[in-house]
Amino acid sequence: MIPRARATGRALGYKLFYRLPVPLRRRLVRLAVPKYIVGAVTLLRDAEATGAGRILLLRQPPGYSWTLPAGLLQRGEAPVVGAARELYEESGVRLSPDVLRPAVPNAVVHAKGWVDVVFEAEVPASTTELKVDGAEVLEAAFHPLDDLPRLSRATANLLGYYGIGPRAGENRPAA
Repeated sequence: MIPRARATGRALGYKLFYRLPVPLRRRLVRLAVPKYIVGAVTLLRDAEATGAGRILLLRQPPGYSWTLPAGLLQRGEAPVVGAARELYEESGVRLSPDVLRPAVPNAVVHAKGWVDVVFEAEVPASTTELKVDGAEVLEAAFHPLDDLPRLSRATANLLGYYGIGPRAGENRPAA
């Protein structure tokens, strides 16, 4: 139970806050609220794979490890649109945002001040042409889930939320 004096003080604070001009209120909120960088990620699976399945991974410079198709959202961009855009830019796979499904969990909040919004889709790998630019992405390929290449730390951590890879199950949120 909140003591009466504290509750009264809180109500007075809100009354004063809402009397301020809207631009000033927004500025105050922006100063007080934590800031996050938001990225969009796509878990693209091979629809034809058997067994554990296969997932699309990218090798980006300097080329020591593999990552997922992902990138930062543009200002005002919907996360699903950003995920589809990044998938196309990095792998050449063009999917409509309508085809991408929210992964569960859909958003993963990282301790370093960023949030990944994650989407899933399937394509037949045998008929899906992968195109990389050689600058941002060196190589794109589908890899078996039970025999993944060396993953970047961030990718291994993120895939762990979905029960995939060396960190599978370590990062699962409590039910």
